[in-house]
Amino acid sequence: MQLLNVTEIIVEKSVLYSLSLGRDVLVDFYLPRNVEDPSSLGLLLINDGQNMEELGLEKILADLYAANRIRPLLCAAIYTGAERKMEYGVASTPDYAGRGAKAGLYTEFILDELIGYIKTTYAIPSFAEQAFAGFSLGGLSALDIVFNHPDHFNKVGVFSGSFWWRSRSQDDPSYDDNKHRIMHQVVRHGAYKDGMKFFFQTGSLDETNDRNNNGVIDSIDDTMDLIRELEDKGYRMSRDINYLELPLGHHDIPTWAQAMPFFLLWGWGIRSLRDDNVPAG
Repeated sequence: MQLLNVTEIIVEKSVLYSLSLGRDVLVDFYLPRNVEDPSSLGLLLINDGQNMEELGLEKILADLYAANRIRPLLCAAIYTGAERKMEYGVASTPDYAGRGAKAGLYTEFILDELIGYIKTTYAIPSFAEQAFAGFSLGGLSALDIVFNHPDHFNKVGVFSGSFWWRSRSQDDPSYDDNKHRIMHQVVRHGAYKDGMKFFFQTGSLDETNDRNNNGVIDSIDDTMDLIRELEDKGYRMSRDINYLELPLGHHDIPTWAQAMPFFLLWGWGIRSLRDDNVPAG
């Protein structure tokens, strides 16, 4: 078992001007103190960084480090701007209402500005791995960026992802789940990337809508259909994909706070001797 000496979390606030977005972007950095080898750090970007204090990210990380449960991570929590529904989405295709039209610019900011800024600011030429996570529409954004840029990322965490994001209104008589959910089409027409890992979370009370009247709420249906698209590409449950469904989980920050430790343990967990001695069952 790897032993760490992380004694506390340092939270640093930075503001950087994005040429791509044409605005200042506030980012909170959660840096574990006393990491002996900075090259061992992973990098986790998180959308909707303005919600991380309410979510309790600092305490979640501190508790996991104190218990020697996860490998060290530099977390960068990116605050959204006033145009959240324009900057988050799928870079290749705005939705039927024109939302997500600046998702391509947000992707440019992440790849061409933020990652370089982080490496320069913290004097870390390369990270052990790079991941992205997000919630709701921010989760859709994170998945789109990770799936389409495997040269930068190898893990993604999506909490209550907005996989309903569609190119045609569901009120249109010609609407078809199989044709008009945008992220499903991106995955279907994309390529398998060896080593890519996916974490999905939904709550049984994420919403009440059930557009196909099959007794399963849309958020769960959309997520499971997205997972099936990934499986059709060659990804496999357990090996590449983890799905967490929380009973009584809502589409809210307290539910995502409950799910966050599961995501961190899934992605960066340290096996203990006790884990090794537990028989499989």
